[in-house]
Amino acid sequence: MDQYILVINPGSTSTKIAVYNRNKSVMLTNVKHEQQVLAGFEKIIDQVDYRTAMIREVLNASGYPLSSFTIVVGRGGLLRPIEGGAYRVNEEMLHDLRNPMGEHESNLGGVIAWSLAKEINDHVLAMIVDPTCVDEMEEIAKISGMPELPRKSFLHALNQKAIARRYAGEIGKRYDEVNVIVAHMGGGISVGAHSGGSVIDVNNGLHGDGPMSPERSGGVPAGQLVELCFSGQYSKQEIMKKIKGKGGLSAYLGTNDALEIEKRIEHGDSYARLVYDAMAYQVAKEISGLSAVLKGAVDGILLTGGIAYSEIIVDQITERVSHIGPVKVYPGEGEMEALAMNAWLVLTGELEVKEYTGREKLGIKV
Repeated sequence: MDQYILVINPGSTSTKIAVYNRNKSVMLTNVKHEQQVLAGFEKIIDQVDYRTAMIREVLNASGYPLSSFTIVVGRGGLLRPIEGGAYRVNEEMLHDLRNPMGEHESNLGGVIAWSLAKEINDHVLAMIVDPTCVDEMEEIAKISGMPELPRKSFLHALNQKAIARRYAGEIGKRYDEVNVIVAHMGGGISVGAHSGGSVIDVNNGLHGDGPMSPERSGGVPAGQLVELCFSGQYSKQEIMKKIKGKGGLSAYLGTNDALEIEKRIEHGDSYARLVYDAMAYQVAKEISGLSAVLKGAVDGILLTGGIAYSEIIVDQITERVSHIGPVKVYPGEGEMEALAMNAWLVLTGELEVKEYTGREKLGIKV
């Protein structure tokens, strides 16, 4: 019996759409959005109707009208801190996605999934899985050194958890039986320590923590940052852009394109090589620090994300951390597969759908 799953993954300039029949992919496409069109929306959430219409058009043209689908799953957004898992899109979630803690295209995933599911009928489930705001950090990991500034959990939870589960299966264990360190390396970089089925410590991959990335500064010298903020040279918005969007490789080399940087390195650009190596160096330091969190009991170090395709970066990291544990590389993001896999597990009854309440987690300030 056919059971079609619609998967929606909004990105900054495109929306990935996939159709799965049960647990097999039957369609995958990436709908591009013109930058000048997106620039016409004041807020990212204002793009919902525009992107929804394009998705509907693509599905009809591909022979998969909305009435085909049993379940619609979208990428999760910047909600209040929640545990990992699959969540039904309900009214409280819609409210928080429309009034988010931060501007990010992932906020569109749940709203679009809900909108399309409602078009089919009230019985079609709209859900999200392992959003960026997953917070399973131990309390000790939230202490920063300044009470006003607790460390927060923002990470590539969807791909990190999917890769950790995959590796656990490959070594004959369950996810909750392994200690692994997962480094997701894309436009942003998040490095998480997974133990007992939870991400017990992770850098804030959204902004201001951990390694620099192609477009984020990562952790920078605090005192010097304060001086820069009060220098009168930059507005708050400009400083935030230096931290997220125009930081990291983009700040040093004028581009966030790893392939372009590697071409420069091939042509003898020693400064590009220095900065590129520095990013790998910082990722390796983050991994090494998390090995202390796991008390040295590391079953695997997993490198994933688009930058995991880079032999330069992978080799540099591996050279510095292989003494900690075996290094395994899973290039790419795998987000569509992870979303579809979780939706299928929900359909088969193997995975419980949780209810989002929007309330603060006990003892944690949002």
